[in-house]
Amino acid sequence: MIDVVQAFDRSPIAELPSDDAAALENKLSLAQRRFKDRAGWLKPYQRIEILRRLASLVEGKRQDFGRLIAREGGKPLTDALIETDRAIDGIRNAADILRTWAGREIPMGLTPASANRHAWTVHEPIGVVAAIAAFNHPLNLVVHQIAPAIATGCPVIVKPATATPLNCVELVKLVHEAGMPEGWVQTFLPEERGLAEAFATDQRIAFLSFIGSARVGWQLRSKLAPGARCALEHGGVAPLIVDRNVDLDSIIEPIAKGGYYHAGQVCVSVQRIYVHKEIERAFTEKFAARVAALRAGDPTLAETEIGPLITPKEADRVANWIEEAVSAGARQLGGGRVSETTLKPAILVNPPKDAKVSTLEVFGPLTCIFPVETLDEAIAEANSLPVAFQSSIFTRDLNAAFYAAERLDASAVMINDHTAFRTDWMPFAGRHESGYGIGGIPYTMHEMTAEKMFVFKM
Repeated sequence: MIDVVQAFDRSPIAELPSDDAAALENKLSLAQRRFKDRAGWLKPYQRIEILRRLASLVEGKRQDFGRLIAREGGKPLTDALIETDRAIDGIRNAADILRTWAGREIPMGLTPASANRHAWTVHEPIGVVAAIAAFNHPLNLVVHQIAPAIATGCPVIVKPATATPLNCVELVKLVHEAGMPEGWVQTFLPEERGLAEAFATDQRIAFLSFIGSARVGWQLRSKLAPGARCALEHGGVAPLIVDRNVDLDSIIEPIAKGGYYHAGQVCVSVQRIYVHKEIERAFTEKFAARVAALRAGDPTLAETEIGPLITPKEADRVANWIEEAVSAGARQLGGGRVSETTLKPAILVNPPKDAKVSTLEVFGPLTCIFPVETLDEAIAEANSLPVAFQSSIFTRDLNAAFYAAERLDASAVMINDHTAFRTDWMPFAGRHESGYGIGGIPYTMHEMTAEKMFVFKM
């Protein structure tokens, strides 16, 4: 059995039956049979209808999903309801894309050998999808895996994070209520860690969607079956640059949101803040005052802005990293303990460049401020790590904005916004150690299809 507890106070929520090796085999076999039976593939209009019904069903349970996200995942209720709204919109987005989802014409008649022919391509489902989701967005991340699979016609088996399986289980129930036939969308809930690897690397898996740690993701990629595709979404140590000419009062709020949203448990959370020396003291004072005002506590309460970390072990780890940096010379502002899982938001000023908080993804309620003398210095420091995901710059200088955007090593550069900005239809991807492939509803749909060409000779 899998015991599910509240992230904040560790009180039990539910017990779920776990899957063993025999259950995994049954699920994989069923999914493979569904894919191999081309006569049983759902037509595009059927998939659109299912997705639209699913969106309406989730919308009808908006409050229930929001509260469940807050309880099992620890995200403050206000943000949990926003996650639910995003999930609903993502499901509708997948349905809408199908209305214009098409192949392309391949030119013929360009040479004598290609005369009297017409050619075009169509999209076909790639095959069985293995989806492994992370805990930090327990509904929306699963939607990003299930909705594209339904839209493209791929059978999908989803393994949610062990700490947060309930949103996934409830969503899949609604998928079937929306009219999805058995075997197209299934959950996989193993207790044994080795079964997760067996699942992802099975010969019948055509596409792996993995959201989680870089160590696990790259290891799984090295063991995929021949021909299997994958998309890996890992994390980063997101850099944000504050130019000397900014209006400080207008940038404090978005940077605080980007750094402490979901207690920093987001793969593109603001972590490294590079501030021009001329304004570093003023920025730090204003930023520290705003961060100190953030309310940490029970995520099911409407007034809470900072919830718990996912486990006591993670809270201990973040606290230890902060203590190590302070012992090495960093200046700490804020911080402290609310409970065994919940930390007050903290700031570290000028921690050592080789400290864990400067080089590794903290995944906790912490940001680090580093004074810099030039924009080039800030860019060099931002680009100094083997991870690269989203980054940002706040500036009122158009030249500085373009200069930084062109030189920052990142998959996306936000200008006058925090690093954690995202819409669910935009491309979302890490570079280098931060990931492989591209996420986002339409981009995942593309990854889950194979292009087939028809050549018609007159």
